[in-house]
Order: sequence, then structure tokens, then C-alpha cells
Amino acid sequence: MKQSKLILPIIVISQFCCTSLWFAGNAVMNDLIISFNLNNSALGHLTSAVQFGFIFGTLIFAVLTIADRFSPSKVFLTCALLGSIFNFGVIWNGNSLISILSLRFITGFFLAGIYPVGMKIAADYYENKLDKSLGFLVGALVVGTAFPHLAKEMTEEFEWKYVLILTSVFALLGGLLMVTLVPNGPFRKPIIQLDFSAFFSVFRNHKFRSAAFGYFGHMWELYAFWAFVPIILKTYNVKHLETEFNIPLLSFLIIAIGGLACVLSGYLSQVFGTKRIAFIALLLSCTCCLISPIMFNTESESVFIGFLFFWGFFVIADSPLFSTLIAKNTSAEIKGTALTIVNCIGFSITIISIQLLNILYTKINPLYIYTTLAIGPIIGLIVLKEKTAPIRVIFMQKLKYKHSNEQ
Repeated sequence: MKQSKLILPIIVISQFCCTSLWFAGNAVMNDLIISFNLNNSALGHLTSAVQFGFIFGTLIFAVLTIADRFSPSKVFLTCALLGSIFNFGVIWNGNSLISILSLRFITGFFLAGIYPVGMKIAADYYENKLDKSLGFLVGALVVGTAFPHLAKEMTEEFEWKYVLILTSVFALLGGLLMVTLVPNGPFRKPIIQLDFSAFFSVFRNHKFRSAAFGYFGHMWELYAFWAFVPIILKTYNVKHLETEFNIPLLSFLIIAIGGLACVLSGYLSQVFGTKRIAFIALLLSCTCCLISPIMFNTESESVFIGFLFFWGFFVIADSPLFSTLIAKNTSAEIKGTALTIVNCIGFSITIISIQLLNILYTKINPLYIYTTLAIGPIIGLIVLKEKTAPIRVIFMQKLKYKHSNEQ
């Protein structure tokens, strides 16, 4: 019993350590541009390289049903080790744009054996209250994604290469923790043979499709927002010349607050329903996209930063809930494959939105480009919309049920 209580914290810590590889390049982007004579469009290209690698990796993992055929913890360790090596390779002085893009692509490829496999491991342990467990797990992803920005701030007096060294060491540590302390879960049902049909068969389930398309709409917004948080802060600095934000620290905090959001949404979903809380979070983040031009024009730095924290909170709050809905509407034998497939498609979508912002940033006033991020959430809201009881009614039902039990 004692071990079972430690399992979730270990998975969470491992996920945090390994997903720090994701935005390691973004945190030192200015240094990479200077050191390797890159142009300013490198932000979008390097972020997309990681996404491309992740997409290709999840495609391979899904088609070969790797997470369901082999020990997930061993897959996690292998990918953490290899991902850390290629992340470390960026510090080589002889790098060019092509070699850096290649290294980031391969790092993204091995992240495909970390993020969705981590969720698969959690699902193997926590069949009940999965939404709460995945809330902690995706929260770890968020903080891990934000961590390189904090590392950049912490190592400001040192060379930028230390950020990449630190994240590589963290990833290796996370993989070792997972393989040594997290054995195969009690709800794991491995498949023995390759099942190529699993890639397509999961979408026959209507509830699975609904959750998946809601997730796709959410992903259109999420990574584009995260990737451009430093640019958003810089844009405000330029427009309001008296303002000078600590961009690395604020970028970390704005992204990292989403970790708290994931945990809270996991708890709220147990009271009000997973789908309902996902809908509300998606609606609020969509609203942030639409009102972003207004917020750029506010003279109050506090109001603008408060708005970004609000956006950073709700842009990710629905992510563990969509993953929960996907996992619950998939058979145990192909749960890992289903999560990987949805990740593959979702991250494919992020490349389109990131590149769209990258193009629009140079073509039109950057104050207005973030409204395009509302496209995905609007589609997701349409897919998720259905007649359900208001939250007030559900809350009263819960109180009534609790009162009857106490009597």
C-alpha cells in the first residue's frame, strides 16, 4: 500500500524531469540565434522541429503499438536516455541551422515515448479517478515545459549551454526514477502481436471521437500560445516603451501556472463532470484569444500580466480532462496506442497554428494575430456542446446525496 501511494508522485516527478527537454531550445533561443547566426524566424522553425519529431515518433509508436506491447517504464527510460543525448548535442560549437533542427526533431521523436507513455503508465495504475491522476501528470508536463525558462533565469550568469546540460541531466534522472520505482501497473493488459488496425479502429467509438476532436481544438491554441509567450511579452514592451519585463521569469510563471490549473480541473471534474469542466476551460481560453488585441492596448502592466496568467491557466486546464475521456472510451489493450494516436494528430495541428503565427507575425500588426488561435477552441466547443444539467443542479444533487448518506 505504501508503494502505491508513492507511484503517482514518482510518475509526476519523472514526467516533469523528462518534459523539460521540450522547450529547452526556446529558453535559449536568443543565444542560439547569436551563436549560430540564425535569423529571427528560427523561433517558429525550431519549435516546429520538436513538434514534427514528436508527431513522427507518435505515429511510429502508434502503428507498432509499442506502449501496449512492451513494458511502458522501459520504453520511458529508453526514450528519456536518447532524448537527453540529442538535446545535449545542441551545445556543439559546429552546429548549423540544419543540424540544430535535426537534433530538435530527434529530441521530439523520443518525447513520443515520454508524454503519452507517462499517461499510459498512470492509466495502468489509476483506472478509477483517472482524471485527478492525469491532472497531476499533465501538470508535471506543464511545469516541465516551463522549466527551461526558469533555468535560463537561474543560470543568467553562466553560458546558455548550461540550460541544455541541466535539462538533459533532468531527463536522464526522470527515466531512471520511472524504470526503478514504477513496475507495470495492475490494470495493464498487454497485447502480444502487432495490431495495425488499432490505429483506425479507435475512432469508431462516438464518445472517443468527441473527446479526440475536442482535444484537437484545444491543441490548435495551446502550443502556439506557449511558444509565443516570450514574443507576446516582448511585443507589449515595444508598444509601451516604459515597460521592461523580466521575460524569462514571466514566461516560466505564465506557462507553469497551468500545472496548478491541471490539478484543480482534475478535482473539479470529479464533482461537476469531466466533459463539463473541459468545456468551460476551453470556452475561457477561447475568450482570451478573442480579447487579446484589447489587452495589448491596456496601459496597466498589472492588468496585462494578470490577463496572461489567466490565459496560461485556462489554456491547459482542459488537457488532462480530454486525455481522461479518451482513455475511458478505449479498451485497456490499446489504451496506450489510442493516447499516442490522439497525441500524434493533436501535435500535427500545433505545427499549423505555430507556423501560421510565425507568418502573420511578419505580415500584419502582431497585436491581432493571436485571435486566430480561437479557431481551434471554437471547433472544439461545437463538438463538445450538448444538453447537460447546469453546474448548480449537479452541485445540489451532490449535496443532497451527501446529506442522505450522513443520515
